[in-house]
Parts: sequence; structure tokens; C-alpha cells
Amino acid sequence: MNKKKLLGTAAAATALVLALAGCSGSGNSSSSGSSDKKPTVAIIAKGFQFAYWQAVKKGAEQEAKKLGASITFDGPPKETDVDQQITMLQTALAKKPDALGFAALDSKAAAPYMQQAKSDGIPVIAFDSGVDSPVPVTTAATNNKKAAALAAKHMADLIGNKGTVAVVGFDQTSESGKDRIDGFLNWMKKNAPDIKVLTPQFGAGDLTKSADIAKNFLTANPDLAGIYGANEGSAEGVAQGVKEAGMSGKVTVVGFDSGKAQIDAIKDGTMAGAITQNPVGIGEKVVWAALQAIKGKSLPKTIDTGAYWYDKSNLNDPKIQALLYQ
Repeated sequence: MNKKKLLGTAAAATALVLALAGCSGSGNSSSSGSSDKKPTVAIIAKGFQFAYWQAVKKGAEQEAKKLGASITFDGPPKETDVDQQITMLQTALAKKPDALGFAALDSKAAAPYMQQAKSDGIPVIAFDSGVDSPVPVTTAATNNKKAAALAAKHMADLIGNKGTVAVVGFDQTSESGKDRIDGFLNWMKKNAPDIKVLTPQFGAGDLTKSADIAKNFLTANPDLAGIYGANEGSAEGVAQGVKEAGMSGKVTVVGFDSGKAQIDAIKDGTMAGAITQNPVGIGEKVVWAALQAIKGKSLPKTIDTGAYWYDKSNLNDPKIQALLYQ
């Protein structure tokens, strides 16, 4: 074979190898490319200290596994840690998830980051307390005003529609914190004119602080007929304060949420009853809605996940048992 023909054969062989390599590379890219990548949803809750948030996390994880999504789930240690939650929000957005699930501790503090998510094309699913912003495409949550009104109705029935009632809230910055007070107060004002509701006090969802507030209410108002605790920590604190004051069974206690301590308080008669949410269902809806938004599908403005009254009479009902997060 002459030199010219040898060079031509070598060049052809080289071209063939490169062509095959190119085909092989293209095939690998297709099989492991973005088309097969799981959609990612970053979820940031208001906290982690209560069983409620663990139930939300469980629901989100279940739905992600079912629908083939990848999620992260974060939240500050306490529901007063606004700065820490904002840092988590910044970190999550920097990683460019396909969607964001967010329950704001402070809507005003979170507002700039909602706009950032919108600018980056990251759909936001608000949940639980929601976010006071036009950015979220939907909010998956309990209708807290409606649920608080249900608590007020049961309180009024239990105390004979007359007397003085105290309220222990958890914050005045989150949507849920405000709605659970407003819903209770508005129902009482409209439907129970003979019930006097004292100015609400706030214990940041802390059991000890809420217990102290309850005891102060009892000391200042010897004729107090009832106390409403607006979340898990508030309600458990109220129950503890009533016990420590030796007033179990003498003052009607109505709570919100369904942690173990509340359920025990209902069983021993310290608490008359409470409102339970559906936290597992909230977690599921956050992930489901996020995947719908990623696909560009329209969603309702709100997804009401429901609220239910429970007490000794229905505590063992399977429908209620499925909603308890002790």
C-alpha cells in the first residue's frame, strides 16, 4: 500500500471512531439528561419542634415517593426563629429548585424572596400559614378562620353562651396566627353577645410561656369560664397552666391541633376538646400542587385541607384517629 493510500485509510478510520464516539456520547446524555431528572421541590416549614410539622413532612415525603419527585424539608427549631427561616429560604432559592413550598413565619420579611422566586421562574406553593403575597400560585392549608370559628362555637356551647373567655395565641405575624385569633373573636362577636372575650395574649407557641399566661388570666379573672389555646404549644401550655392552678375541670379549655399532650389532657378532663387539622394531607397537597405548577397547570387559589372538632366522644373514631399527630 502506498503512503498516500495509507494516510487516507487512517483518516477514514479516525473519522469513523470519532463518529461512533459522538453517537455513544449522545446516547449517554439522553439517558441521564434532564428528561429523566426528578423534579425537585424545596419545602420550608415554620418549625420543627411540634409533632404537627413532622406529620406535614411525612405527608410530603409520601407524596414525593408516589409521584416521583425529590424533596428537601427544612424548618427552624422554633416558630420564633424568623431570621433562621429567611436564611433557609435564601439557601433553598440559591439551589434553583423546580418549585418551592413555603410557610412564612413573617410574610413581610419573606416578601423580597417571593419576588426573587418569581423572577427565577420558581413557582411557590404556600402552605399552613401561607404567605401574604401575590406570588404563590396556591395555598394548601386549613381554613384557619373557619376552624377558629368552629372552636369558638364549641366553647360557647360548653359554657352555656355566657361568661368570660381568655385567648392565648402564638404570634401576630403569620397568617395562621392572625386568622386563628380573628376567626375566634369574630364568631364570638357575631353569635355570642353574652360572652366577654378578654384581650388576647401571645406566648410564641412556647409551652411554659403559655402556661404562665393562662395562670395570670386565672389570677386576674376569678370568674373565668374558658380559655382557648390557638396552636399546639399554646393549647398544651394552657392545659398545663390550668392544672398547676388547680383548676382542671373548673375552667373550660379548648385547643387547636392534636399533639400527645393535648390528647392526654382531653382524656383526663383538663381540656374539653380541640380542633385537629390534616397535616399529612397538607404535606401531600404541597408536593402535588408543586408538580402541577412545574407542568404549567392551573391551580385553585386555595386548597382547603379541612379542620375537625374532637373530644372524648369521638376521640377513637377512625376518621379522627387518622388526623391526630401525636
